[in-house]
Amino acid sequence: MRHQNRFSRLRWTSTLLSLCLFAGAISLSLGVPLRGQAQSPTTLSVEQVEALVKAEQLAKQMVQLRQQGKYSEAISLGEQLLVVVKRHLGENKLLVAASLNGLAVIYQDQGRFSEAALLFKQALELRKRILGEQHPDVAASLNGLALVYQNQGRYSEAEPLLKQALEIRKRTLSESHPDIAISLNSLAALYFSQGRYSEAEPLLKQALELRTRSLGETHPEVATSLNNLAALYQRQGRYSEAEPLLKQALELRTRSLGETHPLVAATLNNLAALYTSQGRYVEAEVLYKQALALRKRALGKTHPDVASSFNNLAELYRSQERYTEAEPFFKQALELRKRTLGENHPDVAQSLNSLAVLYQDQERYAEAEPLLRQTSELRKRTLGENHPDVAQSLNNLAVLYVLQGRYSEAEPLLKQTLELFKRTLGKIILILPASSIT
Repeated sequence: MRHQNRFSRLRWTSTLLSLCLFAGAISLSLGVPLRGQAQSPTTLSVEQVEALVKAEQLAKQMVQLRQQGKYSEAISLGEQLLVVVKRHLGENKLLVAASLNGLAVIYQDQGRFSEAALLFKQALELRKRILGEQHPDVAASLNGLALVYQNQGRYSEAEPLLKQALEIRKRTLSESHPDIAISLNSLAALYFSQGRYSEAEPLLKQALELRTRSLGETHPEVATSLNNLAALYQRQGRYSEAEPLLKQALELRTRSLGETHPLVAATLNNLAALYTSQGRYVEAEVLYKQALALRKRALGKTHPDVASSFNNLAELYRSQERYTEAEPFFKQALELRKRTLGENHPDVAQSLNSLAVLYQDQERYAEAEPLLRQTSELRKRTLGENHPDVAQSLNNLAVLYVLQGRYSEAEPLLKQTLELFKRTLGKIILILPASSIT
């Protein structure tokens, strides 16, 4: 579409609304905060105006597809968007950085961590060069890159980036700014992954207090903090402290977002997981089914979160030895994850592992073994050989061999498991299926 002549000569500053719609769509939906997008006034040609409109459309479509869990299609649009921005709007380097950041987030969704890290690094360098080392947007890129490293089990590389992002935000933003809570929460999540619970707890409490003070007690982000603190307590077996927090988060999300919002389903799911940990299976099943129905209705039957609900319900049935009910749900989760996330996503490895453990519980060892081998290879390929999940896979395969009396094959795997856990987490954690403990 050609624009009328009166639009043929515009300035970056006079197209701020378009930039906000474009960059804001990425930042709000992908969690990539963008600020300071305006640069020195530069005249736009008709071609650039058309490119800006095209970029806006691509960004909005990309966000919608990501929300629907259609990551492959979202990536395709994100890649087109980056080409349009670089080719026609490349003089606005901050817009290029925003496009890189947005695409990196979706690569991470799909488990394409190496590609995500590369784009986050490019965005980070652009922002540092234009905005300086101490800008909040630099902190956002540091936070994104750190999350990739955390997903890869590269904890020692993630921690300094998260601390740097937190310091930048504290120095450049007001002490009650919500982005500081994001950094506190991110650092706490890293400590949680490493089992450093005593370090995670005060950070989660600070994030909760800050969000309550700056956003108000009924804001959805307060519910997120309540949920995260509850998850920590659950992991520590502090169930009586976790339950009221999850109920409060559920009530808050229902009131502020509506009964059919996906985050309500996520909270139902987390409360069900707590009840499962306590052996309250009847209550857990009701909540898992509610979460599944809500996700199907709100997100569609092929969304990855629906696969997670299938997997969770199957795990509940497995824990009760309701194997014939568990198996079809595990298989549905596996098939759906392969279709929506691709064959090489870590969640596919989780589904393979879950199905293998189900077969192991039933002494169907010949069926379990190839799945455990696939799990181990997939995790090595996607997460790296030093990730704790790789250690878990080796451990599960070793347990399978022990159950069959294949001790000479189990021993080297158990030694690898011990070494991996000591190297990555600084301590020994054996993750043994319940059925294998005698």
